[in-house]
Amino acid sequence: MNIQSSSSPRLALIAGPTASGKSALALAVAERIGGVVVNADSAQVYRDLRIVSARPSPEEEARAPHLLYGYRDGAEPCSAADWAADAKAAIRDIQSTGRLPILTGGTGLYIRTLLEGIAPIPSIDPAIRADVRALTAAEGHAALAREDAAAAQRLRPSDTSRIARALEVVRSTGRPLAHWQEEKTGGIGAEVNLRPLLLLPPRAWLTERCDRRFESMLEEEGVAEVRALLDRRLDPALPVMRAIGVPEIAAFIEGRLDRDDALAAGRIATRQYAKRQYTWFARQPPPDWPKFIEPLEPGNMEKALALLV
Repeated sequence: MNIQSSSSPRLALIAGPTASGKSALALAVAERIGGVVVNADSAQVYRDLRIVSARPSPEEEARAPHLLYGYRDGAEPCSAADWAADAKAAIRDIQSTGRLPILTGGTGLYIRTLLEGIAPIPSIDPAIRADVRALTAAEGHAALAREDAAAAQRLRPSDTSRIARALEVVRSTGRPLAHWQEEKTGGIGAEVNLRPLLLLPPRAWLTERCDRRFESMLEEEGVAEVRALLDRRLDPALPVMRAIGVPEIAAFIEGRLDRDDALAAGRIATRQYAKRQYTWFARQPPPDWPKFIEPLEPGNMEKALALLV
């Protein structure tokens, strides 16, 4: 994920953990220079989740153009490759008008896929996929240890999604996932003049914002949002049903948790998610990507804007 200088079309990127202030900063940039905000958050792509995914409000979206927010139905999972194809088209359309696309979100896999491309993995045999997905977590990890030991060592036994992916790839193609990942295609990183900014505020400030955010989600509108999802009887394995906050609010609606316990569980899940994102953005992007480490409060907004505008 290197920065491409020169006369390439510009692309701003604001990334960081949840509740770090990305959306507010992106809106400020868009209003300052007439840019267009492009979503890079895996939960905010679903139209079913505005409150629970902390998507920009209709009033905020009216202040500047916002793309790829709430444009997917939760019944259809949106993969990183799906989103990257949509984002690539949106960014090129924006650039063709002379405006600045402002890529904004906290899903590192989405951002990496867009900039670096994806591995050209052949289609997975549906029968193999069904067999792999039927395995328990322990069975899947044990099978992966036999068939792709390097991947099994790299992945936590509890990381069922990645274990299943690695196992189905090696069984379907005869080659480990790492082999396919050595060559990626379709990334736009070399085609744009990237202006990134990572928001990595003090952890105590971020934790307090995470707690307040989930508490607001457990109010009437957030509960109604999750109730509508439950009424659709969607597959619990779908990403929209596993989005941070949805399982905890669902447990409250169904009477499996009282409000206090749901609030505590949701706060923990949000904090843990923010911690994983924080660690990813602190370690994975190139070291020369600028980092804004102050709380993104009104008094600091101009400092952050100066790094992007």
